[in-house]
Amino acid sequence: MSSLLNIGISGLNAAQVALATVSNNIANASTSGYSEERVDQVETIGGESNSQYTIGSGVDVVGVQRAYSQYLTTALWSSNSSLQAATTSSELTSTLNSAFSGSGDLQTALDNLYSGFSSVANSPGSSSVRQSVLGDASSLTSVYNTLGQQLSQQSTQVNQQIGGTVTSINGLTSQIATLNQQILAAGSNSNPNSLLDQRDQLIQQLSGFTGISTATDSNGSISVYTNSGDTLVSGAQSYALSSGPNQYDPSSTDVFDSSGNDITSQLSGGSLGALVSYRNTVLEPAQNALGQSAIALASSVNAQQADGLNLNGQQGQAIFSVGSPDVLPSSSNAGNASVSASISNVSQLTTSDYILRYTGSGTGTNGWSLSTTSGQNVALTANSDGTLSADGLTFSVSGTAQTGDSYEIEPTRNAATSLTVSMTDPNGIAAAAALTATAATANTGTAKVGSVSVTNSSNANLLSGATVTFGAGGAYTITDGAGNTTTGTYTSGQPITADGWSLNLSGTPASGDSFTVAANTNGLNDNSNALALAGLADTGVLDGGKTSVVSSYSNLTTQVGDAGNQANAELTTQTNLYNEAAGNQQSLAGVNLNTEAASLVQYQQAYQASAQVISTAQQLFSSLITAIEDGA
Repeated sequence: MSSLLNIGISGLNAAQVALATVSNNIANASTSGYSEERVDQVETIGGESNSQYTIGSGVDVVGVQRAYSQYLTTALWSSNSSLQAATTSSELTSTLNSAFSGSGDLQTALDNLYSGFSSVANSPGSSSVRQSVLGDASSLTSVYNTLGQQLSQQSTQVNQQIGGTVTSINGLTSQIATLNQQILAAGSNSNPNSLLDQRDQLIQQLSGFTGISTATDSNGSISVYTNSGDTLVSGAQSYALSSGPNQYDPSSTDVFDSSGNDITSQLSGGSLGALVSYRNTVLEPAQNALGQSAIALASSVNAQQADGLNLNGQQGQAIFSVGSPDVLPSSSNAGNASVSASISNVSQLTTSDYILRYTGSGTGTNGWSLSTTSGQNVALTANSDGTLSADGLTFSVSGTAQTGDSYEIEPTRNAATSLTVSMTDPNGIAAAAALTATAATANTGTAKVGSVSVTNSSNANLLSGATVTFGAGGAYTITDGAGNTTTGTYTSGQPITADGWSLNLSGTPASGDSFTVAANTNGLNDNSNALALAGLADTGVLDGGKTSVVSSYSNLTTQVGDAGNQANAELTTQTNLYNEAAGNQQSLAGVNLNTEAASLVQYQQAYQASAQVISTAQQLFSSLITAIEDGA
């Protein structure tokens, strides 16, 4: 009787645990991160037996296990990291594209400026037409400034987000370490399912911020690492990341491990990896390309201005001004050297940023080496005046540098925001050619003036005038207005150059023939330089003279658009992959209410049946007692 009673009681207890477990599953069906729990039960060892049969002694509940697969859970974490990275990239590139489309049409503003120069060519003496061109120039600089400021604002926001994300990561890793400690305290045989689910949910959140890898220890604790191998959690100890200013640019935020090592370039995955990647590979290149375009505009227009004469008969002055390259010394520099940079050849200017490093006397180029911020070495040229040159830039160094000192050079980053119109007088637009060339009336040869152009607008004797006199055999002598003489021998098809000008002749000069190069005296009616200014719309300025200002902006918008398209396509792909990973994980760990409802009925019936077994045992025991009493 006691055996039957014990069996009934064990069944009742087991059914009661199962009912509680099923009820908990139903209650948490919508709880994020909850894993379905299942009762593990085994037959109780022992019972009655003889040579012909064995009867068990009931059931034991050995544990309540959660439905869990390390493989599926890890796959979900990895997929979540990729999804959040794609989501962040898509949002950022969408904002960038909106900035370009919402800041005003730079393409139209460029077209208006070049069209304005064409109007000046049609009416070089019209003050209102000239004033309109200066208005077009102001509108154009406003578009450059606005777009540059919007990109700078996004850069500030991205850097703030990097710092905020690091704070969120540290909060999660601290909680994971605390849960590790609680799980360890619960013991390896206790199966603290709610703690395990909470820990998994925190790791899931962490994977959304940065790419991670994990390792589960035999004691039940879990270690978490970044994709680059830096430890975030080990046992009950968390290792906090930190954020701080870049060693060169205080406005740029870098990420450091718990030992203070800069790990920014090693980060990948999650929103943090996406923020760093977007800043380095999309936003900053876009800022640099926009600045390069602004510099090319100012340089080309100002250079063409200098090749002409304004309404006052003076050499044209700059219409635009733009800031110089930024030079940012490392915060760890030990020397007192000061470095400045200037743009010496716009056609060689790239969109790269550079690190100029002092490697010590007797090394490199005058002790210096140059590389892009991505690590590509760049050849330096030492100039006779002590300066250094590379990629259209010239560097000047004063003071004393110590070995290891370095400087980041940002040639174009802030050029768009610094672009301004420096000309206020419409008469200053240099519509006329600076020079004219005429042949002496007494010439007897067949040589005629082809063209005369400016090759060096900064030459002090450019407008002083000069006479080219030919002797026998094509020999010639140039005498300029300052009394300087230059001799040479004429070769058909080759220009004659002096004092910053270049004279092209056709035909053959005779001995005694002469040609005069002088400042243009027909400035009120001449439109030669205005036509040249209008022609800059299609003139190559960048990439060795292959890319115009208009084309450079078109290339930039294409670059930004492509980045957005790629980010959106990646988001679609990663969303599908995440949904698949989540579906696989939930097919195992998720709560199915239909299944739980069926289990509820099953365990309810088991509970009732076990109660009936107990009741039967009690009745049998009572009948036995009654029979004994009656027999007595």
